[in-house]
Amino acid sequence: MNKKLLSVYGLKWNPFAPDLPDEALWRPPALEHFCWRMEQQVRDGGFALITGDPGTGKSVALRVAARQLATLPDVLIGALSRPQSKLADIYRELGDLFSVPFSPSNRWGGFKALREKWQAHLAATLYRPVLLIDEAQQMQPEVFSELRLLASTNFDSRSLLTVVLAGDSRLLERLRSPDLVPLGSRIRTRLVLDYLTPRDLAVFVEHLLTQSGNPRLMTPELITTLCERAAGNYRVLCNMAADLLTEGIRREAAQLDEKLYLEVFAPPTKQRNRSDGRRTTG
Repeated sequence: MNKKLLSVYGLKWNPFAPDLPDEALWRPPALEHFCWRMEQQVRDGGFALITGDPGTGKSVALRVAARQLATLPDVLIGALSRPQSKLADIYRELGDLFSVPFSPSNRWGGFKALREKWQAHLAATLYRPVLLIDEAQQMQPEVFSELRLLASTNFDSRSLLTVVLAGDSRLLERLRSPDLVPLGSRIRTRLVLDYLTPRDLAVFVEHLLTQSGNPRLMTPELITTLCERAAGNYRVLCNMAADLLTEGIRREAAQLDEKLYLEVFAPPTKQRNRSDGRRTTG
């Protein structure tokens, strides 16, 4: 949806698109507290965890946390893009993220070089580097275990890295498995995301509309309807709202309202077969 179309409603951007500017993201109190905790944790390192069902805001929470940590002086942040990779590829990506030359044939050399880079950064800044991992439930067990060993030194008494894992309920199940209990027991900071109440979703929508430049884009009645139909899920809500915005632009509607909602989302009426109700003769 281009800016020319959005200008119909005086919008700076599509308020319901996934690629909102970082400064426009909603920060509920639980997320604000998590970010504050992470600011403290980068001084000590260790693991943090964000969990929740699909559509409850895990990836957005990572974006907000990354933006908050980036405001600290000299914090080094990397985000793993392929958590499902095998261990050798994980090492290659870590080397790329933290500018450490890595030879696939010398994993020990990569292990040593990464730790030396992180130790040097810690000595210079007093902050641990940060590694963000979205969809962490897809990581292989040996990658979890290697990351735990890689991120600490001095017989596990000193952390060299701050790792934020984000994933759905499968991640929690995996961390309870015998092989990963040593990692699960090291989680220091947690953010558990759940489905929202209609009232909280309404605050979320109002925030998006205000940030995008048109707080009156939707009628209060439409906001209430959307929030009641979204089952507490951010993604479901934004998908419905984006459909309404697209249709509102097409129709050149002055404002998005409940009438438009009913016309877009009402179930199609079943057309009666022409033969229905006709009497048979013969």
